[in-house]
Amino acid sequence: MGMGRKLIGTLLLALALAGCSRAPQGETVRFWAMGREAEVVTDLVADFEKENPGIHVDVQNIPMTAAHEKLLTAFAADGLPDVCQLGNTWLPEFATLDALEPLQPFVARSKVVDPADYFTGVWDTNVVDGTLYGVPWYVDTRLLFYRKDLLAEAGVKQAPQTWAEFEQAMAAIKRHVGPDRYAILLPLNEFEQQLSFALQQDDPLLRDHNNYGNFRSPGFRKALAFYANMFEQGWAPKLSETQISNVWYEFFNGFYVFYLSGPWNVREFRLRQPPGMEGKWGTMALPGPNGPGAGIAGGSSLVILRKSQHKEAAWKLIEYLSRPQVQARFHAVIGDLPPRRSTWRFPSLADDPLAKAFGEQLERVRPTPKVLEWERIVQEMRLVTERVVRGGESQEAAVQELDKRVDEILAKRRWIWQQAHAAQAAPAEAKR
Repeated sequence: MGMGRKLIGTLLLALALAGCSRAPQGETVRFWAMGREAEVVTDLVADFEKENPGIHVDVQNIPMTAAHEKLLTAFAADGLPDVCQLGNTWLPEFATLDALEPLQPFVARSKVVDPADYFTGVWDTNVVDGTLYGVPWYVDTRLLFYRKDLLAEAGVKQAPQTWAEFEQAMAAIKRHVGPDRYAILLPLNEFEQQLSFALQQDDPLLRDHNNYGNFRSPGFRKALAFYANMFEQGWAPKLSETQISNVWYEFFNGFYVFYLSGPWNVREFRLRQPPGMEGKWGTMALPGPNGPGAGIAGGSSLVILRKSQHKEAAWKLIEYLSRPQVQARFHAVIGDLPPRRSTWRFPSLADDPLAKAFGEQLERVRPTPKVLEWERIVQEMRLVTERVVRGGESQEAAVQELDKRVDEILAKRRWIWQQAHAAQAAPAEAKR
């Protein structure tokens, strides 16, 4: 009986030791990524672990629809990961919460991450109040998909580069296609179109340290007038995307010639293009008021969480995912656009005519205002501009209403800003 117990004890000890030998050695870096990106990055992480046998990366896939709430819950519970994929419109919010590690010291000594190699507007989305908090992972912007053949049939010989040329092209298309077809599709349930045109203006969208709306400015008024005119002229249908059965089918069916959308649709249009349509459609950069125009600097960045106990290992992972050749692999699998210019010289992008316009557009992208309330603000912009298009509200009433709504959203921000500056002023007054 005693021998049996001793044998069982020996076997249990051996099993325990065997289990220990299989456990990851060294540090474990917790990495939260979202949606399709999380699925794809797993293969890249496996190669990173081979290069760095002392580091194990635990990738957790966070559903995009629940990501924001999960991040805030984890912050409140002190349960954030070491590294996280963070949309660049969310980054100011988590910077304000003091949840993110400043990355400039890491970048300053890095031989991989070179700020000069990144598209300027994209890199700028990661800088909040002068502090760098993220490294761009992939980028997103909006430009025009268009039917080259229908544009030529309408007598337009070259792609428009200015608003005036764009309006002339749309007028010519509408005359050619008749009352039941259109020059452009601008779904009313999306804000990216209005935002793109507004970012092409010199006037900022918020004023006075981002504490008030600036939608009554001459710049936004011009952008709104340009946008609304496309519907007034009948160049664009007053429809939401949900009212169109299949945007790809309708594009190839000639229901519209121009469609403002993002890089993921390159793959979708290619998959759905009917026989004989090869070369008859393409992508083009956004026209601007006086020449090729600015666009939205969207996408996601990689951040290190301030309370991480594995910051050096986390930075190694960010450096690995930032290598141009790794970004080229990532693009080849998922289609996300890389933020580094050097990656665009790889054949998969350099030899792709549909990618070329995105590369050109990325040189002119601009960041949106870096306030944690931005996503609420941009939805108010969409709702108010939709009332102009659908309900016939005057543009003057719209900009007045929009500034009023935005000022209400920013009330707490103004209070915090005023308190912070009052506290800064107090020591100066005391010295006098």
